[in-house]
Amino acid sequence: MSTASYRASAGQRPDGGAWWPAAVLWDMDGTLVDTEPYWIDTEYAMADKYGGTWSQEHAMNLVGNALLESGDYIRVHMGIDRTPQQIVDELLDGVVARVQDDVPWRPGARELLTDLHAHGIPCALVTMSWQRFVEPILAQLPVGTFATVVTGDRVEFGKPHPEPYLTAAAELGLAAEECVAIEDSNTGAKSAAAAGCTVLCVPHHVPILQGEGRVFAETLSGLDAVKLAEITSTGRAEGAPNT
Repeated sequence: MSTASYRASAGQRPDGGAWWPAAVLWDMDGTLVDTEPYWIDTEYAMADKYGGTWSQEHAMNLVGNALLESGDYIRVHMGIDRTPQQIVDELLDGVVARVQDDVPWRPGARELLTDLHAHGIPCALVTMSWQRFVEPILAQLPVGTFATVVTGDRVEFGKPHPEPYLTAAAELGLAAEECVAIEDSNTGAKSAAAAGCTVLCVPHHVPILQGEGRVFAETLSGLDAVKLAEITSTGRAEGAPNT
C-alpha cells in the first residue's frame, strides 16, 4: 500500500482501536541497532592516539547528538588538536569498519519493521549519523524497508531540533502529528516531540525524561504493529506519558 493511499486510513486501527499511526519514524543508534559501543570504543582509541583524555560520562553526553556537535565536544573535552570535521571523519572510519563486520541489531527491531511493512505502515529512518555509516546497515535489510532516510548530513539542524522529524514526515507526505517516532535518547525524544510526533521511548544507554507526547516501553521485543498502536494511542488519549 502506498503512503498516499494509507494516509486515508490513518487514525483508525484495524482492531477497532482509537488511533493508528500513518507512519513510524525510527531513530537508528540505540533504537534499531546498538552501535553506541562502537562509537565509544573509537572515541577512546582517538584519545589514546592523540594523547587526549576521555570518560564514560563524556561518551554518554554525546548520545543522540549531531555528529559535528559531537566532534566539537570531543575536540574541547578530549583536548586534542583536531577539527570537528577531522574528528567526525575518523570516528566514521572506525564505526563503519565495525558495522561492516557485524550489525548489532536491537531486540525486536527487525521483527517490528517486518510487521509494520505487512500492515502497510511506511517507515522512515531519522538518524544523526551520516549516510556512509547508514549504508552498510541498510544493506542488511530488505530493499524498501524505509520509504525515506534522513541523515545528519542532510539537515541544517540536528536533534534535538525538530527539523529531522519534520523532514521525514514531509517526505512521506504526512504531518508529523500523524506519525509515531521511536527513540532511545532524551535528545531524540525532544526532537520528535517538538516536531509533533507521538514518541515511543525505549531507553537504552541513557535515561529519557517524562514529557507530553511521550510513551514508554522497556523493549521492542514482542512488539507488533497492533501493540504499537495500542501503546501510543493510550498515551495520546491521556495526553500524558504512559509507563
